[in-house]
Amino acid sequence: MCISINVSAKTVYVTDTLKFTLRNSESNRSKILKMLPSGTALTVIDEGENYSKVRTRDGTEGYILTRHTLNKPISLWYLNKANKKLETLQQEYDLIKKELDKLKGNNNQALSSNQSLTQERDKLSKELNDLSQTAANAVQLKHQRDQLQERVVTVERELQQVKRENQTLEDSTNQDWFLIGGLLSLFGVVLGFILPKLSWRRKTSNWDTF
Repeated sequence: MCISINVSAKTVYVTDTLKFTLRNSESNRSKILKMLPSGTALTVIDEGENYSKVRTRDGTEGYILTRHTLNKPISLWYLNKANKKLETLQQEYDLIKKELDKLKGNNNQALSSNQSLTQERDKLSKELNDLSQTAANAVQLKHQRDQLQERVVTVERELQQVKRENQTLEDSTNQDWFLIGGLLSLFGVVLGFILPKLSWRRKTSNWDTF
């Protein structure tokens, strides 16, 4: 008599790399429902010493020898799982590699842009320095121009002062010549008044002698 033990639902796997029968009752003569390859996942309904009642993923229920089940997958299952994982990782690697190549391309483009920006910055810095130098020269020229303007104004003032002094000197010279002319005229008048009298006295003296 086979003793069945009711347990909570758990998953077991068909052992080795062979195919095992899933029957409709606990007997090796009962009808075969399916041939189960190694590594097939089964849900345990009832677990017995000889046979365990199980359910496949498609919903088929039957009996399989308990000794043909394991509590964990076989090595081949792990290998297949590892291969699938490796395939997934390879796809992820290829995707990451593409993204990395894209990033490298963008990085190269960024480096090129950075070089262009650096050159543009250096050019603008040079132009700014030139403008600063030009501005400094302009300020210096403006200062020199202001100084020259001040000197011109000063020279013009001195020239006006010299002109006024020359005019004053000229006016004084004219007045001196006018005074000299007046004196000479007065002297001529006086001389003209005296000379006739001297001549008359000489004649008188001559007559007295005779």
